Amino acid sequence: MAAYPAQPAGDMKPPVPHVPAGEMLKLLDELAAYSAPGPGVTRLLYTPEWQGVQHFLQERMAGLGLEVRMDQVGNVYGTLAGSQVSDKVILTGSHIDTVVNGGRYDGAYGVAAAVTALHYLLETFGPPLRTLAVVSFCEEEGSRFPLTFWGSGNVTGLYSGKECIDCTDADGITLGAAMAACGLAGDEGLAAEAAAGLEQSGGSRSGGCGSEGSEVESMAGLEGSFWRNNSPVRSDIAAYVELHIEQGIILERTSRRIGVVQAIAGQRRYLVKVGGTANHAGTTPMGLRQDALAGSAEMLLALERSALVEGDPLVATTGRLEVYPGTSNVIPGEVQFTLDIRHSEAGVLERFCAAVLAEFAELGRRRGLTLEVQMLLETAPAPMDQELRAALEEICLQQEKPYLSMVSGAGHDAQLFAPRCPAAMIFVPSRGGISHSPGEYTSPEELAAGLEVLTAILYRLAYE
Repeated sequence: MAAYPAQPAGDMKPPVPHVPAGEMLKLLDELAAYSAPGPGVTRLLYTPEWQGVQHFLQERMAGLGLEVRMDQVGNVYGTLAGSQVSDKVILTGSHIDTVVNGGRYDGAYGVAAAVTALHYLLETFGPPLRTLAVVSFCEEEGSRFPLTFWGSGNVTGLYSGKECIDCTDADGITLGAAMAACGLAGDEGLAAEAAAGLEQSGGSRSGGCGSEGSEVESMAGLEGSFWRNNSPVRSDIAAYVELHIEQGIILERTSRRIGVVQAIAGQRRYLVKVGGTANHAGTTPMGLRQDALAGSAEMLLALERSALVEGDPLVATTGRLEVYPGTSNVIPGEVQFTLDIRHSEAGVLERFCAAVLAEFAELGRRRGLTLEVQMLLETAPAPMDQELRAALEEICLQQEKPYLSMVSGAGHDAQLFAPRCPAAMIFVPSRGGISHSPGEYTSPEELAAGLEVLTAILYRLAYE
């Protein structure tokens, strides 16, 4: 166990800004070793690599003096009990899973930094006044099963447990079976209980792996049935702080060491279907065509134009476009494309989406095309806590670290906590904005800077 210089008893000053980072960097290397073969790091939910890293973290945190436990879905906690009597916990950490062939910093950095920060605080200042805990969330990425935030979603009550029956991976393995293989709660007996509870409640068991809208409401109260009255949901979180790589290029381009996240952007995803008339490419005059592809191209240019006019932090993307019949000598009769639109303010997001879809409809009408729009996803913006943001900015000034108050365009575990408790996010730069790739990189100095800011805010929350 690494030793830190002790502070005199009763001299409870904020930690010096230079928290030793060697322990964190070594831990990051150790976590990256738990990976399936191939480029980068691949650590998918409930695989041997995932199971190995979560057990490793339990052993490491126990060796550092933290009280360790794993919950029913595989979230790992390391708790440092406070001296004050309270049932509330200040939680910090991130997710431990990765995408296929991902990087070594996404998620794991927040876990390694949290472990290091709590160890430093314990060794330097002793037990805190208020309880601190590290969490290594079992899953966030959605890389194996068709759901995301399985770790923090269970902690915050997003999921019911029914997903263990409904969700399957690419090999047809159910989520519950994968859990059971790791010795967790997703065994067949519990699945049968959940199914029985669902039938008694009058709910439906439609296929897929949904957790939104009426399906979630129909599962209310079934957690006890599925989890045998030992639900992973927590109501004792006083605050949540997450340290993460930016996964974007803004901090690097603006030469800032730290990003203080204002909000995590809300998101709308749509599938747009444009219908025209497939016809002979050689015999149909240009003025008599109902070309679904030409109309779609005009719509997408209008989308880009509108997004540029709206300005940052709004972003709008079409990531997939399919043309039918897809033959070189046939005018396209149908096109399907996706829209991904994000902004940190709900009103702006709603207004922009409505205006863009209205413009699409007018362009289609003018060209004699039909338009069908299906919403695939709707998530609300998640503002971070104003007081925590102000504290982080003050810490950056005290530590003389250039910072930027910014919006996160990517989703993070913190967005699930924001409606339920004060939540904050700290970013450090990503070289070239690259993430979800073996090329993901943040320098040791930048990683250390984030650790210092995290340690300081945890000191304020738990020791002052």
